Amino acid sequence: MPSQPAPVPPDDLSRQLTVARPDRDQGLPHIGLAGDTYTILVTGEDTAGKYTLIDMHVPPGGGPPPHRHDFEEMFTVLDGEVRVTFRGETLVARAGQTINVPANAPHAFTNAADRPSRLLCMCAPSGQEEFFTLVGQPVATRTQAPPPLGADAQAAFIATAKALAPQYKTELLPPPGAG
Repeated sequence: MPSQPAPVPPDDLSRQLTVARPDRDQGLPHIGLAGDTYTILVTGEDTAGKYTLIDMHVPPGGGPPPHRHDFEEMFTVLDGEVRVTFRGETLVARAGQTINVPANAPHAFTNAADRPSRLLCMCAPSGQEEFFTLVGQPVATRTQAPPPLGADAQAAFIATAKALAPQYKTELLPPPGAG
């Protein structure tokens, strides 16, 4: 005899509706990271750890270096385009397209266009927003670029990112051809 599905749990009244207005909400954190600006729209605290949602402003030439992590990551390109490298294969994701990067798969993306791109990034479960907050620099708005880092500050950023990455189930990978 098949088992009965569990009933839907009762509403958790301790959790509130989350509304994020990235261009108007002064309370949202805007994090400058490696030339990009990431606005944390919905945190793990907002979702009981289920996911986080990040608004990404990626200028021409921007995007993270090769990496992989033990959580799902989904991107929806809202404006512009990005060149995505996934397990060594490259594709271009354009406005209106969504891609999902499976947990643990090596990947990177770059804005190879001549104008900024805007992406929504969902990470499930949450935690990536904490990593970004610890390694990035606060900036004032969703589109403000972080200040350029000098050689010493860049070396310190890389050392901090490498040291914290394992705590956030992330591995930074060498660029293709390095080694």
